[in-house]
Amino acid sequence: MAHPITLIPGDGIGPEVADATVRAVEATGAAIVWERVEVGAAAHEQSGEMLPKAVFDSLHRTRVGLKGPTATPIGSGHRSINVALRKKLDLYVNFRPVRMLAGLHTRYQDLPIDMVIFRENTEDLYSGLEHEVVKDVVESLKVITRTASIRIARSTFEFARREGRKKVTAVHKANIMKMSDGLFLKCCREIAGEFSEIKYEELIVDNACMQLVMRPETFDVLLLPNLYGDIVSDLAAGFVGGLGIVPSANLGQNSAIFEAVHGTAPDIAGQGKANPTALMQSAVLMLAHLGEREASRRLQNAIESVYAEGEHLTGDVGGKASTSEFTDAIIGAMR
Repeated sequence: MAHPITLIPGDGIGPEVADATVRAVEATGAAIVWERVEVGAAAHEQSGEMLPKAVFDSLHRTRVGLKGPTATPIGSGHRSINVALRKKLDLYVNFRPVRMLAGLHTRYQDLPIDMVIFRENTEDLYSGLEHEVVKDVVESLKVITRTASIRIARSTFEFARREGRKKVTAVHKANIMKMSDGLFLKCCREIAGEFSEIKYEELIVDNACMQLVMRPETFDVLLLPNLYGDIVSDLAAGFVGGLGIVPSANLGQNSAIFEAVHGTAPDIAGQGKANPTALMQSAVLMLAHLGEREASRRLQNAIESVYAEGEHLTGDVGGKASTSEFTDAIIGAMR
């Protein structure tokens, strides 16, 4: 039986990397029926809305989405489409595996980096509760709840147990934000007590960033509230080639969206230069989520093979291939 998937191409290079990823997913042999819906600029042109109701209607039917990058204005304009989707669908886990691909050349290329980041995805400063107290004084509310903290901690430890991971590191700033981050830590400790076979440690966020840069290979699974998770997951992506490489999954009880979290790169949109690796690796996670384990392995193995060979890489990772040439190489590796 075919899996229905909501395809959200996004802005800028989004449609190019989405089309490339669709080709690669279909080449795995997995049976997929795509429901294509628009958000962002394309949706605004069609309906006058950045995030139309049709998107949620489709996701309620399919329960699974594959999403390209979307643009968010800085300092003004519409709210983040990503944040709106996560809050509306209660996608409380942001899951970001960070692993080095053979053939990538970074200053960390010789280190065995293989970490997984679990970021709480629905609250913290991303609650968007801001107001001007008096002229030129703005207050933004950081919201931490026991419910959200317990469920992200439990998801993290259950993953660690299932995948045979050895250590979970909770990242916080409870030395300063004693009540909010203190509550987050209290919940992490409570859940850690149920998983005695997994080593549990805590790091203050600024120290965690320093340790990550100095010794990234020593980290296994990281557990963070929303804002720190956003920052640290992008920092960690820099070890393995940047946001154009790493996949991302947003998971809830009833829905999941797998997405590329890099920018929309409007300067190269339509030129066939975009690297679809991040969305393809997100599709690897999506296929595993759907139970298509063999298809997931085939696509991941093909990506690793093409990078190891190094002959068909896009310009952002030192190659000269176009988006379509890279995609053809991925499909060829699966054959």
